[in-house]
Order: sequence, then structure tokens, then C-alpha cells
Amino acid sequence: MSSTISVLDAVVLGVVEGLTEFLPVSSTGHLKITEGLLKIPVDDPAVVGFTAVIQVGAIAAVLVYFLGDIRRILGAWFRGLVNPAARGEHDHRFAWWVIFATIPIVVVGIAAQSLIKGPLASLWIVAGSLVVGSGVMWLAERRGTQKRGEKEVTLADTMIVGSSQILALLFPGFSRSGATLSASLLLGLDRVSATRLSFFLSIPALTGAGIYELKDALGAGVGAGPLIVGTVVSFVVAYASVAWLLRFVARHSINGFGLYRVLVGLLLFGLLAAGTLEP
Repeated sequence: MSSTISVLDAVVLGVVEGLTEFLPVSSTGHLKITEGLLKIPVDDPAVVGFTAVIQVGAIAAVLVYFLGDIRRILGAWFRGLVNPAARGEHDHRFAWWVIFATIPIVVVGIAAQSLIKGPLASLWIVAGSLVVGSGVMWLAERRGTQKRGEKEVTLADTMIVGSSQILALLFPGFSRSGATLSASLLLGLDRVSATRLSFFLSIPALTGAGIYELKDALGAGVGAGPLIVGTVVSFVVAYASVAWLLRFVARHSINGFGLYRVLVGLLLFGLLAAGTLEP
């Protein structure tokens, strides 16, 4: 067992990760707040690595939930690799687009590691990003036409939405889901199509982050027990969250999430200013 993260801590953090990874409220922000309340050092390399690894549990939930879609898209991709006639299929092109759209966040993630794990990990950044991200989400709801469906997604759309994940990478609290949903809505996609695109783009980005951080998490002293427990709990809770979110966005705007984010951000500012939480 890690001296930094216990099994009980792992359960709590797994629940938080599973609940918030795909909701536009910032899983990273909520994890850092929770770590602060649990007196776990948020900038400890072991903690940063642990949170990246348990995201794999949430990604596994997406893989299971969208297994049929993923099989169809991968099938089209492989067919196109060997059969030129199949390369015109939307699913074949979409698979390539997801790969291309992941490249920007990978490049920035590797290049900015010292910032991401250092000064940008501050809870002051989290609080500010929660509030600013809410404004972006409100603007997306207000300006988005929601006239385009999933089959109308283009390479340009996918690249823009994929690149928007960089905001959440650099500014924990902005929310990867919030950034991708906002970008999709501003591009005219309807909420369900925007949410599904966000899910598909999350698979390579978060899986890669988890694998990349695994060595640091284990090397820095996080035991296999807490990692396994946190990942399993994250999977179970995230699966339920994915199913709920798709039903919710079909009938409701994301403004409610924005209001919640503002309240959490202001509360966090107050806790930091009072010294209740260490930044």
C-alpha cells in the first residue's frame, strides 16, 4: 500500500473520477479538491500519476458502453486499409480523424509536463478554470445552432474539438468534457452528437495518459492495490454516468453544469483564501 494513497482514499477518488470524468464539471478539478480535503499532496508525482491511471477505468466504461459502435468503426478502418473501395466510408474516415485529432494533445502533453505537474496543478488554477470554463459553456449553448448530426462531422470539426482538450490539459478545472462539448456546440452539432464525439475522442487521449503515467505512479510509491481498487471503482461509476449523461443531454442544456461549476469554483476560492485548503 502506498504511503501517499490508501485503499480507502482510492475508493473515494475512484468514485469522484467515475462521476465527473464525462460530465462537463472537470474530473481533474474535483479530484484535486478531494485530494486537498483528504490531505493528499496534489502536486506529488505519485498522486498525479494515480489520477491519470484510474482514468483508464472510466475509459474502459466508454469502451464497454460503445462496444458496438467501436467494433463498427474499427471494422471500417481495417477494411479501408486493405480495400481502397472501403475508404470512402464515413466510419473509416472518422477513425483516421480521431487519430489525427489526438496528435495535438499528445504533443502538448509531452512538451508541457513540467508545467502540468508543477505550477498549473495549483488549486487556484482549478478554481479560476472552473469559473472561466462555465462562461465558455454558456456561450456555446447560446450560440450553437445544433443543426448538425453525427454523420455530418468533418475532419475539421474533429481536429478542432480534439485540440480543445488541450485547454483542460493545461488548466485543470476547465474540463475536457466541457471543452469538447462547447467546441462541438459552437460548430453547430446537436448535444447528443457532441457528447458522442467527446466520448470517442476521450478514448485515445485518456488511455494514452494513463499508460504514460503508470510508470511514475508505481515508481513514486503508489501500490498496485490502490491503483486496482481506484480503477475498478472508476469503471463502475463511470459506466452509470455515461448512460445518464446521454439521456440527459438529449432533453436538457448544459447550463446547469455551468452554474454548478461557478458555485464550486467560488467555494474553492473561499476555502483557499481561508486557508482551509492548501493550493
